[in-house]
Amino acid sequence: MRSPYAAEIEHALADTATSELLTLPFLQPDQVGDSGAAYSLSKRGNALRVQAQAVAWGKRGARVNCISPGVILTPLARDEMSGPNSEGYRRMIETSAAGRVGTPDEVAETAAFLLGRQAAFITGADLLMDGGVIAALRTGELSLTAPAES
Repeated sequence: MRSPYAAEIEHALADTATSELLTLPFLQPDQVGDSGAAYSLSKRGNALRVQAQAVAWGKRGARVNCISPGVILTPLARDEMSGPNSEGYRRMIETSAAGRVGTPDEVAETAAFLLGRQAAFITGADLLMDGGVIAALRTGELSLTAPAES
């Protein structure tokens, strides 16, 4: 799937020194947009940075991966699901393939798998574990825009 970000943005996200990231013009508060856009940009940046570092760390005998969890039942998620965006969260959960939220234990078990010998050939990967929310978005089953009021 094609990235929603231009190639030069993806390159900068992947390769800019951590100490210099906040100096990038497209990461300035007036350029990022709302918190949802910032969240998406940060997740994409994380995945790109993992890919960019996989080869260098591989030369040292290490693997580098990341996990991109969806709605995980944590205190923060509980707050979000009872706040002003609760309807959006409800739609995401109900429309996802799993039809439920994830648990911290599921994230921990996924991390344990990635750290274990069973995953020895996995490196430079962003493991999406969102119960199928992104799949629902990509197939058109879910829209993150608020439904029109009748």
